[in-house]
This record gives sequence, structure tokens and C-alpha cells, in this order.
Amino acid sequence: MQTSLKIAVVGSGLVGSLLAIYLKRAGHTVHVYDRSPDIRKIQFSGRSINLAMSDRGWRALDEVGLGDAIRPLAIPMDKRAIHVGQALNYQYYGKEGESIYSISRGLLNRKMVDLAEEEGVEFFFETRVWDVDMPNATLQTGETEKGAWSDLKYDKVFGADGAFSRVRHRMQRQSMFNYSQEFLNMGYKELNIPANADGTHKLDKNSFHIWPKQAFMLIAMPNTDGSFTCTLFMPFEGENSFDSLKDKDTLKDFFAEHFPSTLDVIPNLVEDFFKNPTSTLVTMKCYPWTFEDKVALIGDACHAIVPFYGHGMNAGFEDITILNQMIQQYGDDWTTIFKEYEKSRKPNADAIAELSYRNFMEMSSKTADDKFHLQKKIEKHFSEKYPDKWLPLYSRVTFSFRPYSEALALGDRQKAIMDEVMKMEDIEHIWDSEAVNQKILTLLQQ
Repeated sequence: MQTSLKIAVVGSGLVGSLLAIYLKRAGHTVHVYDRSPDIRKIQFSGRSINLAMSDRGWRALDEVGLGDAIRPLAIPMDKRAIHVGQALNYQYYGKEGESIYSISRGLLNRKMVDLAEEEGVEFFFETRVWDVDMPNATLQTGETEKGAWSDLKYDKVFGADGAFSRVRHRMQRQSMFNYSQEFLNMGYKELNIPANADGTHKLDKNSFHIWPKQAFMLIAMPNTDGSFTCTLFMPFEGENSFDSLKDKDTLKDFFAEHFPSTLDVIPNLVEDFFKNPTSTLVTMKCYPWTFEDKVALIGDACHAIVPFYGHGMNAGFEDITILNQMIQQYGDDWTTIFKEYEKSRKPNADAIAELSYRNFMEMSSKTADDKFHLQKKIEKHFSEKYPDKWLPLYSRVTFSFRPYSEALALGDRQKAIMDEVMKMEDIEHIWDSEAVNQKILTLLQQ
């Protein structure tokens, strides 16, 4: 256990709440500040994408004994269910028994705050942090940005306050701080598939449902109450865009044409579409993530990514895993803890950002392509026969703890190999033959 310190965490989201628990377990006094009301006392906003918990996220929870408290909120999804017209195809994610888990962001966040309070963490909601005196680890709070501020002195400050972090905003004003943000020209809107009258799911509940349409797509993830949280991803402007869907008749015609299998399962389409906000998608990168031994960023505050690999939360939770490893290794040497933490995580955060951006193309267009399905079959067949030589990219990202940067590099190499394999004559009929296996083995040796 470390020497006890007084630590502030700015942001009561998933990463902030879990970080607070880790710090409390390490013997510190931990206060969490958030400008928003207590999430346990408000209605959800209709702008969420369900979370997909993978092995990295579960590891961070299990290492402090919280996994079993969260699992009742989660539904395993072992496959994609790909809807093309009225047809339905399944594509399994990994080996038998491997699943990602659908969890409502709001329900999980409420539970995480409860668990943190049970540990003795104190939360201060509706408290606006306007600035940070970084050399003195002091939060400056007040009712308004131009009004009087109070100084709250701490030993350490962690910024876990999301993609538009106030703590990072302060760090950006120092010399040699690199920062970039890039918005996609598409947004997303939450829709809903309600449960059947008896509480069962209208669609297969153990699947991640995708309606791929290349430039846009619809997804649906199950909830424990029998409903599905749906998310429509579309460009903001142009043909087949949010801007083009201005009235209920146009909206209904659009869904009838592009998502016909949803007509019977989304009864509140018009109401949800025009009630729920259209939200943006941003990738944010920065460096450094720390200031001396006083201030550190974590989660979306230092590496916000688009949601197409489902790893925003998982990557943030893995930040905590790595930070905790540094704490175990370096004790009270917070300067080294912070430097080794950011040095370890930065290349992996950049890698999962790139992988997430690329995965939109896979989900929105390739999942409807027969050649893509065949390629995945070949990879699965080869990896089962030669597990020491080939781990598919998705499995390396989702069902292992290998670095994201390694997954990106090896994934590029595997893609080059599969591009060659897919050129083989009559590949549709010889895909599981020894000739294909030997081709892959030869290419791996080159």
C-alpha cells in the first residue's frame, strides 16, 4: 500500500469511478468531482451507445473483485447477426465460449458510482471545475466561469472528464503539449426496440445486430429488460443523411427501403428519431498525459475514439490496469509511475483509435460481402489448426491482453497475407484445403 494521499478525480463516468476505487484500495482519500447531476437521480438522455465489455474491461473489474457485481447487468454476444434485406446471416466472433458483453452505459455508470461509494469514495456532483493549478494540484471551482472560484488543494489530480476534458484544456496551455481532434462527418442517433409483452427479446439476444449499408448503418445491442438499444450511424448531410430525413413520411420510407426487417420491431421509430439528439463522433489525441508528479489524464480525456470497435471503455479500463501495475512496481515514486504509465499507454491508445476508425468500414460494408465472410472462414479454419501461428485480429484485440499496437501491426501483416490467399484460383471451393494452409504458412515465413 502506498503512503496515503489526498487525490481528486475529475469526472464520475465509468473510468473515473473505477479509478477512484483502485486509488481508494491503495490507501488514499479520494474525492470525485463532476459538473453533472448524480446519474443515479436523472433519466437517461437518449444519446448513448450500449457498451461492449471485452476481456480487457473484465480484467480491470475482476482485479478489484467487482466483476461479479457487474455480470448480472451484461448479456453475452458471441456473434454478429447481419441483416441484409430480409436475409439474416451470423458471423461468430471467436472460439466457442468467447463473447463480448452488451451493457447499458447508464446502468453500469450508476452501479459503478454505488460501488465506489461503498468503498468510501466521496462524490461531489454539480460542481464545476473551471481550471487546475497544476504545480500545486489544486482544483478551481465555482458557479460560473467568470465568477468567484474556490481553491481545493490535493496531492494529485486525475482528469477523467471525457473527450472535452477541462483538466486537459488546462494542460493544453503549457509548452510542448501536442493535441489534435478530428470529427467524423457522420453522427449517431439512439433508437429502441422494446421487449415483447412477456419481456422476451424480439431478436436473438446473444447477437450484435448490424444492418450494413456502406455509407451508413444501424446496430442493435440487447438489454437485460428484453429491449435493444439501437444506434443509427449516418452522415450529417447529403443523400441518405440525417439532414435528408426531415419528416415522418420520409423517415418511414427510408427505413422501409433500407432496413425492411426493422419495421415490425421499432414501433416508436418516428417518436424516438425526432425526440433524441443527433450526436457527434470524435477522435482526440494528445501528449503528454501527465504533468510532473501532480496531474494525469486517463480514458477519453487523453484518447477519445470512435465507437466502432467497442473499445472506448475497455481501453479506458485498461489504462487503470496499467497504471495500477506501475503503482505496484514503483510504490511512492509518482514521477516514475506517471511517466511509465503514459509511455506504455500512448502507442496503444493511438493503435485502438486507428483500429476503431477502420472497423467502421468492416461493419458498414464488408459484413454484407460474401468474399469477406469467406476470408473470415479461412482465417478461423487456419487459426484452429495452427493456433500458435495465427490469431485473428478481432480476437487479438477483444479476447486477449496483447498490446493494441501489436494487434495493429500484426493485423496489417495478416491482411496482406489474406489478400494473396483470396487471389488463389477457385478459392471458394478449396478454402479449407491443405493447399490454402500451405499458402498461408509459406507467406508467414516470408
